[in-house]
Amino acid sequence: MGVDLRHGGNRQAVADVLGCRPSQLLDASASLAPWTPRCPRLTAASLRDYPDRDQASLRQAIAAIHGLSPDWVLPGNGAAELFTWAARDAAAVGMSGLLAPGFADYRRALHCWDASWLETPLALAWDHAGPLHHPSLEGALAWICNPHNPTGQLWSRASLEAMLDRHALVICDEAFLPLVPNGEQQSLLPLVAEHSNLVVIRSLTKLYGIAGLRLGYAVAHPQRLQRWAEWRDPWPVNGIALAIGERLLASPQHHHRWCKRVQRWVATEGAWMQQQLAALPGITPMPSAVNYLLIRSNRSLVPLREAMEQRHRILLRDCRSFEGLGENWLRIGLQSRRNNRRIVKALREELQRSPLA
Repeated sequence: MGVDLRHGGNRQAVADVLGCRPSQLLDASASLAPWTPRCPRLTAASLRDYPDRDQASLRQAIAAIHGLSPDWVLPGNGAAELFTWAARDAAAVGMSGLLAPGFADYRRALHCWDASWLETPLALAWDHAGPLHHPSLEGALAWICNPHNPTGQLWSRASLEAMLDRHALVICDEAFLPLVPNGEQQSLLPLVAEHSNLVVIRSLTKLYGIAGLRLGYAVAHPQRLQRWAEWRDPWPVNGIALAIGERLLASPQHHHRWCKRVQRWVATEGAWMQQQLAALPGITPMPSAVNYLLIRSNRSLVPLREAMEQRHRILLRDCRSFEGLGENWLRIGLQSRRNNRRIVKALREELQRSPLA
């Protein structure tokens, strides 16, 4: 079986192909914070006992951070599980509107329920990261990603709020928004209580660097979330994920400090990488508000990506799974300064070996 290019983070699969250990690979194909919090000591009960089916403690912790009642929150087995239930609602409403390029998992979720969608092409030229006006979408409901994946564009709350009056259902993926400096100013979370047709989905994976746990949450009207809870498996979030999630979010003050730390890293390393990549021949980094940079070229970047894997053990995100992009695009997840230097050095060597310009 080959490497699945629909998502980043395929470290084990690539290591199998290259004949090396996963730990020998620098994975810039996934976009995670470069630090993982110290894991709390797990009790025997979190391993032995069935997890709380209502995720009550984690709901309370998430609700406290956002100033909500716990019944407005539903934790999930990563944001991906919650997209699946959002898509079931979407299928019942009608035609979905999506931007292209966009995250492939929305289409995966819609396909589960034989739902239909219309794609609006996103102009692949922009001179700043935002906040920008979100393009209008066709369809009875709208899928929004803020900041946008894979482009890194930040959409303004004002342009998104207007869509709540035009669409019967708005599903807003804010998985990366807590990583964006001042990003919360553009969040739709404060509007959920006023709009029963709004669902906001977030991920703890990117912010805390805990992709292995699979932990996200939805914020929406309690009646909608109760319906989702009745559809899903009896124990959708495992006990270890619940225990660690509860500990990470136990203090809203600690959570906000963590967010600020991550946002400072995004601001510093994002600006540095933009400058470094812009100086390399044959590629152009696009403006981004978040912890990944989309780069383009006038030629195929597949050989460059493969060379980075084979000669430098560095994984970059293949963008061919994003509808509307192709082999002339790559996405790079920000790393620590040391690892960002390693990426730039390897790119420079490969572009000297096989020039694109």
